[in-house]
Amino acid sequence: MTLSEIATVIRSKNAGPYLFTFDVLFPDRAVFDRVVDAGKLDRKAVARAYGLAPGDVISFDFYPFAKAMKFSIRRPTVSGAVGDGDIYGAQQHAPLLDLEAL
Repeated sequence: MTLSEIATVIRSKNAGPYLFTFDVLFPDRAVFDRVVDAGKLDRKAVARAYGLAPGDVISFDFYPFAKAMKFSIRRPTVSGAVGDGDIYGAQQHAPLLDLEAL
């Protein structure tokens, strides 16, 4: 199953002018636990989806109390600079939609 088939929220946003941050929320603890246990979503999977080295994924964590996954990556262009196509970072989550989660 892909992330878009099981997550209730998949979103991206700015985390300051130099980072994008991503939130993935799951419908309940059972689904969250299945995703974590499957081990398909990790720093390496995110890096592959964005064409980055794993070290370019600044943070990557699961939050059981929130039934969520959160990670951050560096922006290729400073927010609002010439050439920035997404000043708010709200359209950066698309590569996550087809990631295999289960």
